[in-house]
Amino acid sequence: LQAKALAYQSASGDVNYAVRRFPGYGKLSGKSIDELRAGERVDVDRSKEDPLDFVLWKRSKPDEPKWPSPWGDGRPGWHIECSAMSAKLLGEHFDLHGGGEDLQFPHHENEIAQSEGASGAKFVNYWLHNGFVRVDEEKMSKSLGNFFTVRDILKRYDPEVVRFFIVRAHYRSPINYTDANLEDARSALTRLYVSLKGAAPNTAVDWNDPYARRFKEAMDDDFGTPEAVAVLFDLATRINSGERQLAPLLRALGGVLEAYPAEVIRLFMVGAHYRSPIDYGPDALEEATAIWGRFRAFLRV
Repeated sequence: LQAKALAYQSASGDVNYAVRRFPGYGKLSGKSIDELRAGERVDVDRSKEDPLDFVLWKRSKPDEPKWPSPWGDGRPGWHIECSAMSAKLLGEHFDLHGGGEDLQFPHHENEIAQSEGASGAKFVNYWLHNGFVRVDEEKMSKSLGNFFTVRDILKRYDPEVVRFFIVRAHYRSPINYTDANLEDARSALTRLYVSLKGAAPNTAVDWNDPYARRFKEAMDDDFGTPEAVAVLFDLATRINSGERQLAPLLRALGGVLEAYPAEVIRLFMVGAHYRSPIDYGPDALEEATAIWGRFRAFLRV
């Protein structure tokens, strides 16, 4: 970045990224340089060439963690860590990059500037930013005391219910965790299973079917799980009205969303002795899925 005049060392000893020298800055978040300048903070580092420039290498203060470098002892900036890790492990260009919606700016915007500025190639094809988890319409956080873990939830709800609760909302939307919403997800999932009673397992999806096409179009449109789930319930309504021939399609489309449930993975694992090697592959998982399906059907009798 320094060789391309996109980075410079300031009087403070920090190495900064020169934001205005990267033409595409703001393309992910849709923010322009002028908008960012209007909202800049007053307490900026005066050694920067521009208040919008961000730190690539931070000169260490006494008693701070530090490593030797050509720019003196210090530590990498938050943003450059991610660019360095992704370049080493995934390459200069890769397909998917995700994170919380609060990371879109400035973190992911800065990652693009660093990575594309250094390589000259496109950094990422698709960005996925998920909405926040909310609890009773408040953001989940330790400071509010409404923080809990997945382990806490799984003590009260089956993993399948939690997964279904999540996919009913689009991943970019905030999701509101309440006991009432989890209970509603449990009831809704039970309705789908009731509709599947007696359905043949492992039916291949006929993607020419109108319901299957609608399901696929929803999932192909930025993982539109709410619309995909709506298709499942439309099928369930028709099945419960007597059109039992649609049950295999409902099972198959539900399997696309669910992939391999935790129960299937556990069954797959315990099917072999713990000292024995496990042959992982789609065929083995499909066999475990079929066994689990027969077991669940037995339990419903």
